[in-house]
Amino acid sequence: MKQRSSSQQISKGQFSSYLLTLLIIAGGVANAQNNPGVIRGAIVMVESDGSRSIIPDATVVLESAEVARETTADGVGSYMFADVPAGRYQIRASAPGLVGSASAEIHSGESLDVEIPMAIENLKLSVTVNGNVEPLISADPEQRTEIERSTILSAPTKDDRADSLLPLIPGVVRGPDGLINIKGARSSQSGALVNSASVVDPVTGNPAMSLPIDVVESATVIANPYDPEYGRLSGAVSKIDTTTSNFDDFHFSMQNLLPRPRNRNGDFVGIESATPRATITGPIIKDKIAFTESFEYRFVRTPVSSLPPLERDMKFEGFTSFSQLDVNLNSRQSMTATFSLYPQKLNYLGLNTFAPQPSTPDLHQRGYMASLQHRFTINSDSLLISQFSYKRFDADVTANSTAPYELLVETTSGGFWNRQAREGEHTGWQEIYQLERHGFLGSHELKFGTDYVHDNYDGRIALLPVTIFGVSNLPLEQISFGPASRFGVHENGIAWFAADKWQPIQRLTIDLGLRLDRDSITDSVSPAPRAGFALMLTKDAKTVLKGGAGLFYDRVPLNVASFPFLPGRNIAMLSPDGAVLSSESFINAVPSGLRNPRSVGWNVELDRQVTSALVLRAGFQERNTARDFVLDPLANVGLLSLSNNGRSFYREFQFTGQYKVRRGTLNASYVRSKAFGNLNDFNQFFGNNGTVVINPDEQGRLPFDAPNRFLAWGQFEAPFKLTVLPVLDVHTGFPYSLTNQEREFVGPRDSERFPRFASLDLQVTRPIKIPIRREGLKARVGFGVFNLLNRFNPRDVQNDIDSQRFDAMFNGVGRIWRGKFVLEF
Repeated sequence: MKQRSSSQQISKGQFSSYLLTLLIIAGGVANAQNNPGVIRGAIVMVESDGSRSIIPDATVVLESAEVARETTADGVGSYMFADVPAGRYQIRASAPGLVGSASAEIHSGESLDVEIPMAIENLKLSVTVNGNVEPLISADPEQRTEIERSTILSAPTKDDRADSLLPLIPGVVRGPDGLINIKGARSSQSGALVNSASVVDPVTGNPAMSLPIDVVESATVIANPYDPEYGRLSGAVSKIDTTTSNFDDFHFSMQNLLPRPRNRNGDFVGIESATPRATITGPIIKDKIAFTESFEYRFVRTPVSSLPPLERDMKFEGFTSFSQLDVNLNSRQSMTATFSLYPQKLNYLGLNTFAPQPSTPDLHQRGYMASLQHRFTINSDSLLISQFSYKRFDADVTANSTAPYELLVETTSGGFWNRQAREGEHTGWQEIYQLERHGFLGSHELKFGTDYVHDNYDGRIALLPVTIFGVSNLPLEQISFGPASRFGVHENGIAWFAADKWQPIQRLTIDLGLRLDRDSITDSVSPAPRAGFALMLTKDAKTVLKGGAGLFYDRVPLNVASFPFLPGRNIAMLSPDGAVLSSESFINAVPSGLRNPRSVGWNVELDRQVTSALVLRAGFQERNTARDFVLDPLANVGLLSLSNNGRSFYREFQFTGQYKVRRGTLNASYVRSKAFGNLNDFNQFFGNNGTVVINPDEQGRLPFDAPNRFLAWGQFEAPFKLTVLPVLDVHTGFPYSLTNQEREFVGPRDSERFPRFASLDLQVTRPIKIPIRREGLKARVGFGVFNLLNRFNPRDVQNDIDSQRFDAMFNGVGRIWRGKFVLEF
């Protein structure tokens, strides 16, 4: 590997300055003192006839702008918070399938009794608590990490989308293609859920829906989903849960009302971005029916600094509408219905230093999704959840030029080679029955379920000729294709699963699960057993050993199933005057049929609550995946072969810590990992921005491999009513390959690396008073800054060894400032 210049490395002094900056921001926090009081009460459920029943062992959270605490009710439903400062508080309680809340105002030295009535939970099985609650160790065997609402609203993010915050979780990175990679898995290998409904594009396998942060309650990553409820994946799961509509009062918020001008070389030329957003929630029938509605328009230009000033912008324009209706049918039944509409247009997809605007494609996407979830609480421990969802996702890939597509050493010219029109549908139905706790050799919580999916893909694809030119601008090779194809592919899948959360003794919890999947493409049944455990090593429950192992089977994306219908190709070697010297033809084939990719994952970790403010975790995780889909040109038999011969593995050692300061929380982690496998992934060549040249498959570092990553971020209530959230991210640069002028790889693939990436981002907000007399009117102002230290983090490299600019780095994103203004009432 080549040595980079010192200007491209982070010195120890620079690295120390990053840490010092973060700690300075974390510093200056203060906490007002009040004479303490006591809040106590009972957790009850009120039946339709007015009778009351006690809910034992509920989780109770006490929150205000400055205080957040958590406790557990006792066996007779009583709870108590001592030493509570004077002020207004929200008290929330949760038990399996039930939630409840109450408000309280306590004065100095006062003792309050506050009863919390419970009702069926309107959204999900677990309740998200505020990010300032004292760190506690979960007894859940799954490796689950959650980003809570307070962090979602306060963290620096350029696009105000919850999935953009997933890289705050150790082991989650945004790869060089812009997609999120979770725990060493490709984006197409992981599951993506919104309110338990899949939002994966059935054609590509990638997540295909994102929500504005205003409606998001939490974003969660489950590294090894030992719960058999999760299937059709070989990687991890990301979950986004939306907020429950407000049953009491109307609330309205709007922000990003002013557009940002586009600055090019000191002159303002047009609009860089406009992202207005408005959200309203409130009751239709108080305590019975409530709704949430959020609208967002996005127009964003993203520049590539190495291109000419007025020809460097990738342009995104889209509209998102999210509607949610929450209904309390009676004391035991509730329902949530959602509808999302998200048409969008991306001009100049894949724009970079070597692909100017005319040679890039436009991606037009049209999509909507509807879901309905019904919850029936049979008793305090038994719950039946029924869910139906329908998703439509269409996409068109078009060119910006009609000129022939040409690959040159220093640039690309002509119109994009791959034209697509896709219509995709996903229908899902799921039933989950969670039984009450049973006793036999300890306690058992049983869960049974089934789900059915139907995916459909109607496609039209035309591939146009491509010519490769050398350093002397003379043709070397031409790739031509067969006639345009039109096809239809569909898939039916059904699964059955059963799970048992077994507690043989008080300090040991064992999760056992079995899932059986069958789909019509592979026509096979895939059994996937899983097991996890959590063992409290100390009586005070402050040291917990966790682990588990499981077998997972992935879906077959419909573009993979459509491969035999795509146009074949002919590769001709050319003389300097363009004459054909030799040629070979390839037809698309799946010689051995398609099978479901599968992975075996396991992990072990040790969690220790060192003090009431400090929790540490050390863990190891490994995933081995077989039957990956890979493409390989077989010249000796004239086949472009799609097979399940691919393999990959991911190993991760993780050390994390969470420290609770008086008015904030500091999180830090170090991850040592390796992601390695076959490199000819299908979407790389036939996705939205496919590569035309297909070299023989090899194994190597996966494109998102980052062996060393240090991540630190915190959320603090600072003086002057400031909310401060800094994020420091430092990781090894992503790998890349060397090529020659024929577009052939030179040496081992992905053997080179970009310089180490480092960025310090920050968002600061504070409430302000508005000179308008209206009850409940509030506003927050602030700013966000990305890459605060203006580090050069290149995104493009000249990797052609025949180029005069070989090894030069381009397209770094400098310091970016963003203003923030939020109006609420």
